[in-house]
Amino acid sequence: MNKFFIFFGVIFLTFPFCFCQNDETNKLLKDLQNKVNKYEHSFDILEKKIDDVLWFQRVGDMAFIDKVVITGPPPANEKNNTFGFSNPLKFYAYVFISKKTDVNKKYPLIVMPHGGVHANFSTYATHIVRELLAQGYIIIAPEYRGSTGYGESFWKNIDYGGLEVQDNEASRAYMVENYSFVDETRVGAVGWSHGGLISLMSVFQYPENYAVCFAGTPVSDLIMRLDYYDEGYRNLFSADYHIGKTVEEDSAEYKRRSPVWHADKLQTPLLIHTNTNDDDVKVIEVEALIDALKKANKNFEYEIYRDIPGGHSFDRIDPKQNREIRLKIWKFIAKYLNPPYPMKSLKEMEKAAYVVIDN
Repeated sequence: MNKFFIFFGVIFLTFPFCFCQNDETNKLLKDLQNKVNKYEHSFDILEKKIDDVLWFQRVGDMAFIDKVVITGPPPANEKNNTFGFSNPLKFYAYVFISKKTDVNKKYPLIVMPHGGVHANFSTYATHIVRELLAQGYIIIAPEYRGSTGYGESFWKNIDYGGLEVQDNEASRAYMVENYSFVDETRVGAVGWSHGGLISLMSVFQYPENYAVCFAGTPVSDLIMRLDYYDEGYRNLFSADYHIGKTVEEDSAEYKRRSPVWHADKLQTPLLIHTNTNDDDVKVIEVEALIDALKKANKNFEYEIYRDIPGGHSFDRIDPKQNREIRLKIWKFIAKYLNPPYPMKSLKEMEKAAYVVIDN
C-alpha cells in the first residue's frame, strides 16, 4: 500500500514540471527514483523485522531461535581502505535448535540458503523448518550478501554464485566451531531455486564438508537462464555493483557461477528435483545439469516431475500430493545424516506442523 502511494506521489510531483527542459525533468525524475529506491529498502527492513517476530510465534513452541552475526569474505567490489586491507562482510544467519536437543549428544546439521535474487529467509519456510526440527536436525539459514531487509549497501553486495557460496560455507563452519552438539560429519546442504544453486556450489567447492545435498528446482545455468528471462532480470546481474558485464561480454564469468559447468566436481550424495510446469527455473535448465552430471559419470539421484501443481514450489507447499514428494526428500537426506527421529509417514509430517513429536 505504501509503495502504491509513493508511485502516485511521484506522478503528482512530476506533473507540474512536465513542460520543463528535458535535462531538468530527467534530473528531477532521477532524484525521485533514488528516493523511491531508498524507501523500498526501508520497507524491506520493516518487513524483515515483522517477519522475525513471526518466527518466534510459528516455531517458538518447538525450537530455540537465534539470529547470529557472522562474517564472510570482503565484498567483491570493495577496494582496500587507507590501511591497505578490506574488512570481512558481516551478515546474519538464523539458527534453529530443537528444544528436545540433549547437548551431551551429537546432532546432524542442515545448512539451508534461501532462494530468490535479492530475497531473504522468511516464514514462508515455516513448515519446512518444523519438519526438519521434528526429525532432530539443527538448522542454520544464512542471510547471505545481497539479501533484502538489511539496507541498500548490503543489498548491493550481491555476488550471485560467487562469494555468497563462501557465506554459506562460513555458516556451516560457524555451527561446527561454536555448537559442541553439532556433528561435523553429518552436515547436509538443502536449498531450492537460487538456494539450490548455492547448495550445489557448496558441495562442489567443499565436498569434504557435506554428507548429502538436496537441490530443488535449482538455478543451474545462468547463461541459459538469462537468455529466457527479460532485460530487467538480466540487468540485476550486469549492474555495475554486481558482475558488471553481460553474458555476451564475459560468458566465462557466468559459467564460473553456474553449477552445470562444475558437474565434474560432484563427490557428495545428491538428489535433484525439477517440475515440467516450473515457470521460474525451467525444466530444460535443470535437465542440462542432469545431463552434465551423467556425462561426468557421477552417481546421483533425480526426479523430473510432470506438471505437479505448485510449479516452481511444487515440493514445498502443503497439499497431500506435494507433501508426499517432500517426504521422499526427507527420507533421502536421512539415509546419510541419520537424524534421531526420521520421518516415515505423512502422519508424522502432519504432526510436526502443529506439535512436537514425542521422544
